[in-house]
Amino acid sequence: MSSTKKTKKYIWSAGIAVVLLVVLMIPMPYYLYQPGDVEPLSPVITVENGHKSEQGNFYLTTVSTIKTSHLYYLIYGWFAPNTQIRKEQSVSGNLSEDEYDFLLRHMMTSSQQNAVIAGLRAAGEVVPVQNKGVFVTNVLPVSKAKGKISVGDVITEIDGKEMKKSADVIAYLSAKKAGETVNMVYLHEGQRQVQSFELTVINDQGKVGLGIQPEDEFDIHPPRQVKINTHDIGGPSAGLMFSLEILNQVLPEDLTKGYQIAGTGTIDQEGNVGQIGGIRDKIVAAHEGKVDIFFCPADVQPGDTNAKDIMDEAKKRNYSIRIVPVRHSQEALHYLKQLQPKS
Repeated sequence: MSSTKKTKKYIWSAGIAVVLLVVLMIPMPYYLYQPGDVEPLSPVITVENGHKSEQGNFYLTTVSTIKTSHLYYLIYGWFAPNTQIRKEQSVSGNLSEDEYDFLLRHMMTSSQQNAVIAGLRAAGEVVPVQNKGVFVTNVLPVSKAKGKISVGDVITEIDGKEMKKSADVIAYLSAKKAGETVNMVYLHEGQRQVQSFELTVINDQGKVGLGIQPEDEFDIHPPRQVKINTHDIGGPSAGLMFSLEILNQVLPEDLTKGYQIAGTGTIDQEGNVGQIGGIRDKIVAAHEGKVDIFFCPADVQPGDTNAKDIMDEAKKRNYSIRIVPVRHSQEALHYLKQLQPKS
């Protein structure tokens, strides 16, 4: 082969390599979802004057999420076992990456507070709650406030009326019409802001509002200190299991009775258990963690599928884990109290 042909071959090969490298480095708007771990909660949670003498364990379950920043991650996701590929928009909606990460951390904090309330109240203790305003978890694209208020802002007044809970905002705006304006006081990064916002139609049913997704902002004053250290875990799905571990450290008896007990589900201040995402991955994590019993949210509303999905996944994989759907933390407590100790 002549030196000219060799040079052209090398140039052509180098060109292909450069193009391939560029393609692999193109940002990809996807997330990879995989089963995470089961993590024992006794080392994570410490209740003042509580005990950690259980024979078994309560666990939270996690889902591992990887943002496919480049094509090679996506290629990995196509071939990796137990991996789901999801579009970025289906995961974070219209939130930026920073807003989404911030929201996950806030949801974890709220989940911990709700778990403290529900867990201690289930033990008969009084936990005062101080509502402080309305936390903005999302600003919809149709909102006239888009670009003016942000995820993390806290609304405290509308038209001179104090807004302590999200229900207050919803009730006040329910009588308003699209095109009307409201004067709003809110906190942005801790600083008081005052602005007027135009209301708009926010859904197909003609509902009128600010075009935000609200959540209660509150402080709690428990009778005993509860420390929860979750490191880099975000989201609200560990609420139920947090509350059971807190309750187990307060009650004199051992609720685990020697079993390895995992689960998932959001929890509110009243102890109601709510639906979560990634539940099929969580039963895989529970199986790999040799869990005996798994609590999951019961399917209550027409669109709920957690219980159906997890039982379907367990059946397909021939898992022997005992799956227990619950609507309320008291149902989980009742189940545990009736449970015979593990032999």
